[in-house]
Amino acid sequence: MSPSASPLPSLHLVLGDEPLLIERAVKATLAAVRRADPDADLTSLKASELSAPMLWELVSPTLFSEGRVVAVEAAQDVAQETADAIMAYAADPADSVVLLVVHTGGGRSKAAKALPAALRKAGATVTECAKITKPADREAFVRAEVRRAGGTIDQAGAVALLDAVGSDLRELAATAAQLVADSDGAIDEYAVRQYHRGRAEVTGFAVAEKVVAGDRAAALESLRWALQIGVPHVLIADALADAVRTIARVSAAGRGNPNHLAGELGMPPWKVRKAQGQARGWNRQALTKSMALVAQLNADVKGAAADADYALERAVLRLAAAKSGS
Repeated sequence: MSPSASPLPSLHLVLGDEPLLIERAVKATLAAVRRADPDADLTSLKASELSAPMLWELVSPTLFSEGRVVAVEAAQDVAQETADAIMAYAADPADSVVLLVVHTGGGRSKAAKALPAALRKAGATVTECAKITKPADREAFVRAEVRRAGGTIDQAGAVALLDAVGSDLRELAATAAQLVADSDGAIDEYAVRQYHRGRAEVTGFAVAEKVVAGDRAAALESLRWALQIGVPHVLIADALADAVRTIARVSAAGRGNPNHLAGELGMPPWKVRKAQGQARGWNRQALTKSMALVAQLNADVKGAAADADYALERAVLRLAAAKSGS
């Protein structure tokens, strides 16, 4: 680091399993280091591929004390020897090296599970990146993303945005930023609906809605248009999986009051109410079959299938057929 620069924390722990938040935390740490030393390098390795000797080589100061960030990814999979090396280094870190450990908080081994507590005790700067699962927390995330982009959003607008986009944080963040850019910065429900008018047919969640309704022709049309404009395969697959799983959970809970079921299921009332309407025509056998289909699709779009476009089209047809019982 530059001698005149303010000292930066040498140890960072990124704790959680939300990919977008983890990615941002790593980038923020690297940016802070490079503000002090523009030439600082980043070396990133998965813990399962990192040995203790490799770690010591990466964190050893060089003759000229060049700034470096060493990121250990998926540290919940770390081996005992490597965990011991990380903790030994954390007790006396080098001034010119920033060690950043990304950890879910769990782990298969005793050493892996103990690592976060050991790093906290050593004084690591901790960034929490837990999955956002509660509706209220997702609404808070939307509000924060709009503020991050320089705008404001009211509660009705935030709910409408969640309804239109779904729960994927990357898509929520991108849409929030685009809404602020396309408006005067003040976003309400009307602004969200206007933005999505004419675009709904190209989101993964709109494809999913047509699929769970059993409308094969409309589902295929929406899917092909979504693929044509570049909606990522994985987002469409995730939307299909979310729709099927939501209907399955709501169906299993019975025809209760959506406001009461919301708390039990961990969903907002509007999502429960919507799923209750979509559940008509779905029986247990169809839902079981569809759960298997979306599980296979998840693997297909992540590399198991030679042609992800074809895998999505086949899944859409099979899911729509499951709804109709054919």
